[in-house]
Amino acid sequence: MEENVKKLFKGDRIIWGVIVVLTVYSILAVYSSTGTLAYRNMGGNTTYYLIRHGVILGIGVFIIFVTHLVPYKFYSRLSQFFLFASVPLLLLTLLIGTNLNEAARWLTLPGLGFTIQTSDFAKLALIMYLARLLSIKQVEIKNLKEAFRPLIIPVILVCMLILPANLSTALILFVTAVALLFIGRVPVKYLAAIIGIGMLALVLFVSVSLMFNKEGRISTWKNRIENYVDGTSDEYFQVEQAKIAVASGGFFGKSPGKSTQRNFLPHPYSDFIFAIIIEEYGLFLGAIPLVLAYLILLYRGGALVHKANRTFPAFLAIGLTLLIVFQAFVNMAVAVNLFPVTGQTLPFVSMGGSSLLFTSIAFGIILSVSRGIEKDLLNEAEPAI
Repeated sequence: MEENVKKLFKGDRIIWGVIVVLTVYSILAVYSSTGTLAYRNMGGNTTYYLIRHGVILGIGVFIIFVTHLVPYKFYSRLSQFFLFASVPLLLLTLLIGTNLNEAARWLTLPGLGFTIQTSDFAKLALIMYLARLLSIKQVEIKNLKEAFRPLIIPVILVCMLILPANLSTALILFVTAVALLFIGRVPVKYLAAIIGIGMLALVLFVSVSLMFNKEGRISTWKNRIENYVDGTSDEYFQVEQAKIAVASGGFFGKSPGKSTQRNFLPHPYSDFIFAIIIEEYGLFLGAIPLVLAYLILLYRGGALVHKANRTFPAFLAIGLTLLIVFQAFVNMAVAVNLFPVTGQTLPFVSMGGSSLLFTSIAFGIILSVSRGIEKDLLNEAEPAI
């Protein structure tokens, strides 16, 4: 039985373990945190959101399984198509996307009624493309014209297309891209230049937007930062409720299903799910295991870099790992009031649709890399006949 499972689920066993841990926390936390939502929208049917989320999680695990069986070399070719497709999708989202809180982040699929957050697809596409380009340009990585320019253009383009509707996602992606370029041996002076270009682009965008439209997302960002500093408004109320949840959870928590702050937090099943987990399970069974799960994922992603004998799988694995881990820690930082409210979900734990599915693809690709590296090492170890 155990041998059959090992043959079926290949790749890094510890990463599979992290996925199992996140899945368990996701099911328990979403079921508990959607109670108020169920009474408001579903007449008290508390199992509706559990079943709905369980189905999406099941699809996500299936996606992980399928993508981890695909050889990582295939993702090198696919990355070009993904990047070229992501740019028009981001443009379409800005022009005709579904609006929520004055931000066009979602694109509704015609005839299906299903919405996808195109920035999730663009994040995946950009990191995959950078991994491919970094591996190709390693010999000439210090050449400004031949290596740096082809790397910088897609980073600035994709981040600027995400920026108008989703500042936090654009910043997380930008930081991840810079970290990946650093790992890919891009000279520090070029990295300083890309950071400067990014900051200049942000300042210009904000300045122009304020000239022509003083409302919209710019106003939202400004208010969030001011409210974070001053401690006022409804958004600070959310943070206060999250802090109450964390404080009342203590070390051992109130026990599963006993959260009270889920009745006050606007999004306890997504943006502030980490606070609900701490309230119910405490630091001991809630916060510490979750933080460790993402740190272990980061460690295993770094281990794949050391094991890999090729550059593309190494860059691909660590890039996608950083993307997941950075987002996770931003979400947790918001819940404990270290960052202003961002709207970032906790990867593979928060209730969600396209976000969870694209995270599943990222996990599957990381496992595909670990599976391919294990196969490469095994082939090298076999004696020649």
